[in-house]
Amino acid sequence: MTDVGAAVRRRYGDGLIALGVTAALLVTAVSGPRPGLPQAVFGYGLLAAGGLALAVRRRAPRAVLAVTGACAIGHQSVGFDVPVVAYLFAVYAAVRAGHRTVTAVASVLMLTALPVAALVSGPYDTGEAFARARGALEIAWLVAAAAAGEALRQAERRADEAERTREEAARRRADEERLRIARELHDSLTHQISVIKVQSEVAVHVARRRGEEVPAPLLAIQEAGREASRELRATLEALRADDTAPPRGLADVPELVERARALGLDATLTVEGREADVPAAVDRTVYRIVQESLTNVARHAEAASASVRIDCRPELLAVRVDDDGRAAPAAAPVPGLGLLGMRERVTALGGRLTAGPRDGGGFSVLAELPVERTP
Repeated sequence: MTDVGAAVRRRYGDGLIALGVTAALLVTAVSGPRPGLPQAVFGYGLLAAGGLALAVRRRAPRAVLAVTGACAIGHQSVGFDVPVVAYLFAVYAAVRAGHRTVTAVASVLMLTALPVAALVSGPYDTGEAFARARGALEIAWLVAAAAAGEALRQAERRADEAERTREEAARRRADEERLRIARELHDSLTHQISVIKVQSEVAVHVARRRGEEVPAPLLAIQEAGREASRELRATLEALRADDTAPPRGLADVPELVERARALGLDATLTVEGREADVPAAVDRTVYRIVQESLTNVARHAEAASASVRIDCRPELLAVRVDDDGRAAPAAAPVPGLGLLGMRERVTALGGRLTAGPRDGGGFSVLAELPVERTP
């Protein structure tokens, strides 16, 4: 909302400045000597056009520079000896946008053309024409406008660099905190969960060797220990992944499918459309969705096959993972941490994720990620 408000203020502020400059130019022209009626109408039109062009000086600084310069030469040639205020604003905007060379060339052309326009406008000799042109252009103001634009451009560059430095420092602190959490989890929870897992498995093993019936709570503890161990290991890998390995993306999805095949799952990959450059966040999210979906299929679905389909469109990238597992159409899915994590990733990128049992049996995960308007 802040960025939108600033954009609105800039837009209306530029319009108000353009109207103010136009009014000042017209008042100055009316209060001074005026040529005949046809030339006066043409001159007023040029003054108004040069002033109103400033409304778009941020979006098209070079075009506004050319328009205001041409209007200044035009109204000078018909006899309006009015300071080229609009051109000074255009010089400031063009230099601020970084077009220093273009501005310098345009200003040299102005300095050359204005004396000629003064000669055309009335009965002046060459010396008077050059004197009038220098007075109209106000060379000192021209230099001041360019200097102000360059100073503000440098200030904005320094502000951008400072912002990037702050972002890099924040990312570095986040990485350090992430690794600290990973170490804490490893040092505190891994040992305790391993003890629970080992002790429960020993107890189940001993009970079965004695021919005793294994209590259901003990079996639940054994399964919970195994699942907690797997989840903790996956969490630690995720916490350390960004720092210990290069980021994974679309190009690494075939490796995930091959790994699923190696585990005995009949996995297939279909890619439609052209794999154009996508934002890095979308690239990583596609990999994580396929990784988490295939992992869930292997762990929980009791499926024989799974299909991964990636549809690359100009504005949208769709990822779908289907399996033929035990999920029934009437069964409501129980969202685990993996599914919640996928949904959070997709939602953060402005996309949509749907997951649930399929009509013909099995489970389906569909994620649609915008390519162009990703935050």
